[in-house]
Amino acid sequence: MNVESIRQYCLAFPRATENLQWGDDLCFKIGGKIFTIVGLDNPRLCFKCTPEMFAELIEREDIRPAPYVGRYKWVMLDRLDALGSAELQELIRQSYEMVAAKAPKSKRATGNKKVKTKSKTKAKVKAKASPSRRGKR
Repeated sequence: MNVESIRQYCLAFPRATENLQWGDDLCFKIGGKIFTIVGLDNPRLCFKCTPEMFAELIEREDIRPAPYVGRYKWVMLDRLDALGSAELQELIRQSYEMVAAKAPKSKRATGNKKVKTKSKTKAKVKAKASPSRRGKR
């Protein structure tokens, strides 16, 4: 897979967004949480995986614990072709699902579900807190 095919695959997930961060890193997020990172200048890839898969992957050539987040079971592929396309897509999908499961519920909402906004909640609280003028005469 190349950068563009990874980008298209990641953006195909529901509510997935992309954001350029830390210079040349293209971050794919769900609910504001990163699930995959692709380096643009130096093509490399990072994603979250299960503890079992983490242990297996870091034994392979050109795959290592990701800097700073390896302790959270993130791996870094030093080359985009370190894994086959099908396996890489499956691992990215799993990363998306793990991160989406922990994203705030308000940011995971899909379909016709209504999400309370802060402005409505604040207005309701303010209305309940202020005493009515009728009873104060």
